[in-house]
Amino acid sequence: MDNPIKVLQVVGAMNRAGTETMLMNIYRNIDHQKVQFDFISYGSGDADYDEEIKNLGGQVIKLTKTSSVAQIYKVIKKNGPYDAVHCHTLFHCGLANLAAFLAGVKIRISHAHTTLDDTNGLARKIYINLMRWMISTFSTNLLACSNGAGSYLFGEKELSNANYSFFPNVIDYSNFLQVPGTTIKKFKMEQGIGNSIVIGHIGRFIEPKNHLFLLKVMKEIIKKEPSSKLLLVGDGDLRQEIEAKAKKEGLYENIKFVGVREDVPTMLHSMDIFVFPSIYEGLGLVLLEAQASGLPCIVSNAIQPEADINIGLVSKLSLDGGPEAWARKILKEVGNKEKNLNMINNCLDKSGYSLNDGITKLINIYYPEEGEVYETDISRLF
Repeated sequence: MDNPIKVLQVVGAMNRAGTETMLMNIYRNIDHQKVQFDFISYGSGDADYDEEIKNLGGQVIKLTKTSSVAQIYKVIKKNGPYDAVHCHTLFHCGLANLAAFLAGVKIRISHAHTTLDDTNGLARKIYINLMRWMISTFSTNLLACSNGAGSYLFGEKELSNANYSFFPNVIDYSNFLQVPGTTIKKFKMEQGIGNSIVIGHIGRFIEPKNHLFLLKVMKEIIKKEPSSKLLLVGDGDLRQEIEAKAKKEGLYENIKFVGVREDVPTMLHSMDIFVFPSIYEGLGLVLLEAQASGLPCIVSNAIQPEADINIGLVSKLSLDGGPEAWARKILKEVGNKEKNLNMINNCLDKSGYSLNDGITKLINIYYPEEGEVYETDISRLF
């Protein structure tokens, strides 16, 4: 390769969330002499990772009309040529890869990251069916962080096709295995949680993450352990509502809202247990990070099986069991941290979440050997 492989990543906005963090894990560690990324972003204003992307040599191209094939086509023609277009925008991937096909991009990837969205109705069903057809027709590669996510975005039958593959949400887990004790102690002292049981959660304040249920669980925990604290890391549209609810329920003094943090390993090592009661979830990158940190994890049945790296740290509970059952299980598992770092590291390697393995797999997709590209069947268009 005389010139770097050039890849256009299509995302919502490059904020600190699971998919975006995974992309940054890859982008920071990939050889920029061989591969370079640009990003189409539909978020308004500056996103968390925009400045870092620019410092690494990539462009962040802000678009406004998610339904416009023409906008994406023009971006590709103006900023390309691109060797690959890699889409992470759920059913919108169909439109993005149509634009990439029309612009002559050889590798066109649709990547599934969730098992559900929060809209329904007849119009939505028609849209989903149309986009699935477009994804199937115009994508050369279908990737998914779990088979559940792949089934939701592509349809069950596509999982048996040659161009479909499981792509783990790779993480740089070496950063999570250990954090200096002085760093943890300093953070806990600053937050006033030094001697408390710390129940932790990291996630955007959006409905699928189920923060309201967490408040109900916390109310039950406080009945049994009044000094317990809930550490909530993240931000989002529902944060003010959750804070107001915590105050109304008399929980606010037991909850630490610390916002978006760059020091996620420190956040995790400051917790005694990680709680993840999602209503739906594609995989849950932060759950991998929590296990890498040795934390026992209490999760909902919505969590995909691929997220359990078989250390014995993940316990599943039904949301139907109610807050009291969750509280009992959480308090039972507090103190059961895994301290065998070699075992954690080996389990992560065996589960396929190695960053190096992920980068190698992506480069092989972005720049395949001759004959390995799954060409679009033009006859399907007529």
